[in-house]
Amino acid sequence: MTDAFLIDKQQVRRSFERAAKSYDQVAVLQRLVADRMAERLQFIKHRPSVILDAGCGTGYARPLLQGHYADARLISLDLALGMLHIARGERPSWWQKMLPAKSASSTYICGDLEALPLQSGSVDLLWSSLALQWCNDLDAAFSGMRRVLAPNGLLMFSTFGPDTLRELRQAFAKVDGYHHVSRFQDMHDIGDALMRAGFAEPVMDMEYFTLTYDSASGLMRDLKALGAHNATQGRRQGLAGKSAWKRMESEYEKLRQDGKLPATYEVIYGHAWAPNQLPDGRQVVQMPVPGQRGR
Repeated sequence: MTDAFLIDKQQVRRSFERAAKSYDQVAVLQRLVADRMAERLQFIKHRPSVILDAGCGTGYARPLLQGHYADARLISLDLALGMLHIARGERPSWWQKMLPAKSASSTYICGDLEALPLQSGSVDLLWSSLALQWCNDLDAAFSGMRRVLAPNGLLMFSTFGPDTLRELRQAFAKVDGYHHVSRFQDMHDIGDALMRAGFAEPVMDMEYFTLTYDSASGLMRDLKALGAHNATQGRRQGLAGKSAWKRMESEYEKLRQDGKLPATYEVIYGHAWAPNQLPDGRQVVQMPVPGQRGR
């Protein structure tokens, strides 16, 4: 990845801190993707004791995961402390008010997905929904995930693919030479990175979602409310002038369909298994336990 597309992690943290209170008001796609991921769990034979929700945001996935694995300990990790405050129920969102009291076996950690502050082999299921796109080094991120997963542990994730916000990228490309949208990894590149990190049996697929807006400014307001600001090193330093915004809106208007402006999202799903060995290569021999089920 060129320097222009490197993610400024401090900018990402600040953006999500500011957006913590507004996030759930507009996170329709984020909830839908988490729901789709959770549906897949019923087809996977796995009984984790410890689950890591890496990039937990406001904690929407917690009840989904606890619904499948009621006895598991859940660790929720996010880069933004403000998101964790909401995930813990200190400033509950509307959907949290409809949930039963959170499990006492929940732990919350403020940390970076690319430098997981957990012990090696301490997690049985690592779940990450729409967070990997904020990583600069996918190889390092997957290596860290492989490290914290126990032998035969499961990695399950979603992230955005390269067609995400293609209309916005196209409109801005006619205005100036700055990067206004992040560069997202291709599904095949992600699969290759999984293999390099030592994961086994990777399964990848993708689907497209199209959100519609009355105006380009409506899309920009939603992105701001989500905290999904452009945080690349090649972004414009400072606000664009009114003329630049008008040119962008004019270009976006050319894409209007059925009275609405489209915003495409390419969502990539993947899961893979940690091999039956420790990160240092030592093989693990597991003795069968009566009544215990594995994958």
